[in-house]
Amino acid sequence: MAPDDSGYTIPESELVLPIYPTAAHCPHTIVMQSENVAFTDKHITAKFHDHNTNITVANGQYIVNPTTELFEFQTKHQVSKASLMMIGMGGNNGSTLCAIILANHHNVIWHTKSGIQQPNYISSLLCAFTIHIGTDTATGKDIHVPFSDVLPMVHPNNLILRGWDISGLSLDKAMEQAFIPHIAQLKPLPSIYYPNFIAANQEACADNLIPGSDKQAHVEHIHADICNNLIPDVNDTADNVLNTIKTSHLEVSPSSVSAVATILEDEPFINSASQNTFMPGIIKLAEHEKSFIGGDDLELGQTKLKSVLAEFLINAGSKPLSITSYDHLGNNDGHNLSAERHKSSIVDDMVDENRLLFKAPESDAKGKGEHPDHVMVIKYIPAIGDSKRAINEYHSEIFCGGWLTINIFNKCEHPLIALLSYMLKALLIKPGTEVINSLHRQCNVLDAFLEACIG
Repeated sequence: MAPDDSGYTIPESELVLPIYPTAAHCPHTIVMQSENVAFTDKHITAKFHDHNTNITVANGQYIVNPTTELFEFQTKHQVSKASLMMIGMGGNNGSTLCAIILANHHNVIWHTKSGIQQPNYISSLLCAFTIHIGTDTATGKDIHVPFSDVLPMVHPNNLILRGWDISGLSLDKAMEQAFIPHIAQLKPLPSIYYPNFIAANQEACADNLIPGSDKQAHVEHIHADICNNLIPDVNDTADNVLNTIKTSHLEVSPSSVSAVATILEDEPFINSASQNTFMPGIIKLAEHEKSFIGGDDLELGQTKLKSVLAEFLINAGSKPLSITSYDHLGNNDGHNLSAERHKSSIVDDMVDENRLLFKAPESDAKGKGEHPDHVMVIKYIPAIGDSKRAINEYHSEIFCGGWLTINIFNKCEHPLIALLSYMLKALLIKPGTEVINSLHRQCNVLDAFLEACIG
């Protein structure tokens, strides 16, 4: 028998549990026998023929021309060591993600009123999602394999965790709960603090700062942190962005400084917050440096539910007329976002796909044409803390003047499902490209990309 920190005596048989399937390391087990793929000791090289169609509309007819484009993908067999550096490491998302990864890495168990709990990666696209790869010739049954088994991928347990935060608290103090003792070893690096870009209620905890106001020096500092870890006319062009940083222009935010430092180091940067980090000049800088950037804003299950349910209603032939959301929460998000907002973009692509239900805009008119009303109200209620309560109403028209109204109540906690799942609610895309919010289409894109890489 072994006592834990609470004085509870844990039977020896309960100290170690088998690793949960979503947290297990699995070997890459798919071997393609095809002339389109070649396996060597170092690489998987696959040729992929992308079959598409070009459509021309003329005289009320759709003229369809099939096309084929050849791509070649090369994937390393050996997975490189990877580090995850988080801006705001001591915040809700950063500390929770570190706790999840360390709990899974050490297979920590703990007790609640519901019994013994074990870490896992349920809700993770990488670790808890499967892909259909074909049919068993002997049984005729469909074969599904884990998403992470299709190609060699970094396992979350192997990530090196580091990051910055304006608060110098170690993460166990930041979390205010020491369920996982290993978390105390993680302490954020000093971060950038520009008061105009950060909520006023954060000033009291800002004790872990990179000194000074020289933004070029801040870029060099962040750039050095990344390197060490790896042992109009302001922000409109790449050159102007670099110049505004050198002159410490007021329009450059802390997140933009971090983005530029990451881009110059040729490392991927994901903007997980809702602020306007990716100004035109930063996007152009990333394109010039051929550095990957993605964003914006981690997507909670509540937001994803809106697009999924709207997709379901439209695909079922119903006509959503309004989506109304009321949220209240007591954390920093609630403090910063408390307002009424009119939003529509999360259902744009689904509306555009069905102009039988929604009238298209006139050819010479600006705007989106007929579209569901979408209003979101957020209220800051300190007593609720980090537990968000959300009430959503979906009001739709059905046949012959009928109505369908769906009300859903959500209690939303632990938004890391967003980071580990479909990720971002305001997708960063190239100018002129249409956003895809449909879950079904997003799944198909991910499946198709992995299948293309394996031939």
